[in-house]
Amino acid sequence: MAKAVYPGTFNPMTYGHLDVIRRGAAIFDELVVAVTGRSVTKNPIFTEEERASFLRRHTQDIRNVSVEIFDTLAVDFVRAKGFHVLLRGIRTMSDFEYEFQMALTNRQLAEEVETVFVMPSLEYSYVSARLIREIVAHGGSVSAFVPEDVEEALKARFER
Repeated sequence: MAKAVYPGTFNPMTYGHLDVIRRGAAIFDELVVAVTGRSVTKNPIFTEEERASFLRRHTQDIRNVSVEIFDTLAVDFVRAKGFHVLLRGIRTMSDFEYEFQMALTNRQLAEEVETVFVMPSLEYSYVSARLIREIVAHGGSVSAFVPEDVEEALKARFER
């Protein structure tokens, strides 16, 4: 039985993330979407519980997907689950460079964990959580990029 972990900050969750989740769910028998509880390089807008809640709500129709929060290195979480695959999405060449470096580092840390890359649908290939935050911060609509409840929560956060 093939099992994988799709880790990330999901800051915020986007239709691109959901696309990668659906692709991963079609490939693997079990897919755990793992929301990082902390990040050294990112300052999430929502708590890990809020981010996990959005993901649970929007993946509840996918039978082989679950959402968990983790607070370790991704490869350590994969090993703790007894899995051997990390799922990652790649949109652009800059994503590839970053993800390639991370995959090789993860391999050095845990050689039994393999990284599998999937590409999103063309319509989501340019969607970035960073750009979404920028648009909302300047009062723009992101309804084409995120579900309505995520957009409303983003707007509420940026109104403060």
